[in-house]
Amino acid sequence: MIALDTNVLLRYLLQDDKAQSPRAAKLLTGGDKVLITDVVMVETLWTLKGKKYKLTREDLIKVVDQLFREPNIEFEDGQTVWRALSDFRTALPPAEVDLADTLILAKAQFDTGRKAEKFNGLYTFDVALQYFTDTKKP
Repeated sequence: MIALDTNVLLRYLLQDDKAQSPRAAKLLTGGDKVLITDVVMVETLWTLKGKKYKLTREDLIKVVDQLFREPNIEFEDGQTVWRALSDFRTALPPAEVDLADTLILAKAQFDTGRKAEKFNGLYTFDVALQYFTDTKKP
């Protein structure tokens, strides 16, 4: 198994660099399993949504769906990424919730449960994320 840095995953997804994108694609379509860590996933989402690329909500959903369909890709915690994607799809109002933030919440919920601890909430100033019942205002 190999792991990717965010910049390699972005070159693969965006195909925007004549030199680096083919090399990234070769890594992802080669024989090795490819690990996408949670940190790389969040960085990728922030970058794609950010000022340079400005991907829409629908585009971000397509990107994550595409990654799940790639046979060589394994997520650090695929079940939690899938849960975050599901929460993102159904959040109201949809335009304001950030996919990276739903992943942060899902990861906190999962990890707390994994440690057999009671989850007492994710504290956030993000009003859109406060839509979810397990979030709280600081």
